[in-house]
Parts: sequence; structure tokens; C-alpha cells
Amino acid sequence: MASDPVSDPAPAPARGACAPRRIAHLDMDAFFASVELLRYPELRGQPVVVGGRHRWQPERLADGSWRFARLRDYAGRGVVTTSTYEARALGVFSAMGMMKAARLAPDAILLPARFEAYREYSRRFKAAVAGIAPLIEDRGIDEIYIDLSGHAQADTEALAREIQDAVREATGLSCSIGVTPNKLLSKIASELRKPGGITVLHMHDLPVRIWPLPAARINGIGPKAAERLRGLGIHSIGELAAAPPELLQEHFGRGYASWLHAVAHGRDDRPVQTHSEPKSVSRETTFERDLHPRRDRAELSRLFTELCRQLAEDLRRKGCAARTIGIKLRFEDFRTVTRDLSLPHPVNDARTIREAAGQCLRRVELDRRLRLLGVRAAALHDAAEAGGDPAAMQLSLLDP
Repeated sequence: MASDPVSDPAPAPARGACAPRRIAHLDMDAFFASVELLRYPELRGQPVVVGGRHRWQPERLADGSWRFARLRDYAGRGVVTTSTYEARALGVFSAMGMMKAARLAPDAILLPARFEAYREYSRRFKAAVAGIAPLIEDRGIDEIYIDLSGHAQADTEALAREIQDAVREATGLSCSIGVTPNKLLSKIASELRKPGGITVLHMHDLPVRIWPLPAARINGIGPKAAERLRGLGIHSIGELAAAPPELLQEHFGRGYASWLHAVAHGRDDRPVQTHSEPKSVSRETTFERDLHPRRDRAELSRLFTELCRQLAEDLRRKGCAARTIGIKLRFEDFRTVTRDLSLPHPVNDARTIREAAGQCLRRVELDRRLRLLGVRAAALHDAAEAGGDPAAMQLSLLDP
């Protein structure tokens, strides 16, 4: 297993002393693709792309082997959900259009996404970590922050290795961990030795380990900001740290310039948030072909109902109910429309969500083909506040 102990572990603090901050960022390695390799171990070492729909499901042959689709077989407008490191070496990355990916790696194996399986493995790895270090901030299906500051194990690298071993035992999967004094640096550190790496950094390591990296490696510096920085001759984090504050203020404004200066010097006081209330929950789907509101009415109605059912399941899993239900539509010309409806009581059942979303839909002029459909729940409350079961009703997508 790769590790990067760049300095000796800090000694355990004296009783009553304030423990130095040890914040870990754990990132599962090629998470979705790695879950698929557990199911299809014969694909290890091959370029594999996860994305597309159920029709790309592998076919079981008479001899017990599998017939897999190839990326060159794909036709549609989907995007890559994830890819193995072998596919990434060919230039295929998450969020890339599938057709572009097919041009880069036509012989890559294509597998459909199985989100229920990914959620189950996400639950497993987080439970394994919590058994060792319970102060966790959930940042998504495949990454977490962990506050190790007060942990009894003073050897940071040994503690990170123990967490890695627990994750592998619980899931069969590898993860990479960065441990530094704050969330900003740990996010960067966890990416330095993927896959399966451990990187431990302290503030005095910044000039050697962090400053040579591109400025865009800082979470919060997007493509447009990175391009503007390059226009100023600022390419690396070190060059950003050395940039005159007045230059940054002139081009980015006082607030963002102040933040850029702070993060380039590795300063980040954000705590690990062990509990946070979600502001909204949503489900959406992009169609492989544009669907006509009239001619494809049955298909749209089925998809709309399924999105509402999935949204209801998400709410119940989170223990939430919503007082606002909304929809999102994107038309063939990429025009996007949203509508919301506030309800008298919080709800989290599929039928009521479907009814409320249908009322929102009736407020939109459906005059052209659709490429995306989504439903959203906001103004979230504890599920205990939800009302009683609604009367059963059958709703059509375009009922008057």
C-alpha cells in the first residue's frame, strides 16, 4: 500500500492540552467502477466505463461467461458516470459525453450504472470508518471528512492505515486518505497518491508538496477562475500565494481575492460538520432522445411517476418530509424551466409528490420536445411532521 509520511507523527498532547487539528479526507478510489469490478472481477486491468442505461447490461452466456458491451456500441447523449484508471489513461473521465468517450476508447467495456449497489457500498464504508473514528462529515456517496484531532491513536499514518484496512474488509474496495491540519489541504492530499495512498502533511510541507501544484487543484477554483489566473501569469498555487493582494482584488473583487490569498497559504478554519440538514432533494433524468409531450406521453408519464417514487424513497431514507415540491424541464433548445408548489403540510409519499409535481407541470406550456425531466423536494422537515396517508389516485402526466 502506498504511503507518504512526510514528517514524524505529532506526539500525543498532554492531558488537558488542546489537541492539534488532524483532519482526514477519505476518497474511495474509482468508486462506482470498483464496485462493478467486484461483480465482474474478470474485467480488472481493463478500461471500463460506467454510464448509460439498462440496455447495456452484460449478457450471461451458456458457458457461464459474460458478453459485455463495448463503448463503440453506444449511441445517445449520456455522460460518463465514472471510469477505471485504465480508461482514464485513455482520456476518459467522469462527466464526459459518452460519444466523445467512445471516440477516445472505443474498445472500453461499457457497464450501466447500478446506484442501489453504490449506495449500499457507501453505507458499508462509512459504517466501517465510524467504528474507528466517529466524527465524520458526509460529503457524498464516495467521500467523507474525518476529525481525528482527539483520537487516542497518535500515529497519524498508522491510524489512516487502520481506517483503510477497515474499509477494505467491509467492502473489498480501496480508498485514498489525506491527513492535514484542515479540510482544504486534506482534500488535495487525498488525491496525491491515488489509488490506495496515504498522505500526511503539515503546514511546513506547503512549499514542497502543495505550492508546485496547479492553482486549479484547490477546491473552489473553477475553470473560469483558473483561466483568469493564467491570464495574470498565475499557474501554480505557489504563484497564487506570492501574488500581490491588490492584483487579486483588482481582478476578482475583495471577497474572492481574500479567499484566494488565504487558501493559497493553506488556511482553512472550517470545522468538520458531523450533522447537517439537507436543504433539498432532487431526482432528474436526461433522455437519450428528445421526447414529445404528446406523442411520447405514455413514456413521459411513466418516467415522471418513477422519478416521484425515487424522490419519495430518498426523503424517507433521510427521515425528511417536504413542504415544497417542484419540477425542472429542459427543452430541446436547452431552455430550462422550473416550477414549485408550496403545500400546507410536509409530505414524503410518492402519490402526494406526484400530484403536487403534476400541478406544477400543468403551469408550463409544453410546446416543444423535452430532453430532461426532474422533480425536487425543498423546505424539508422532520418526517414526524408529515401528514397522514393520502387517498390513492391515478394521475396522468397531462391531466387537466
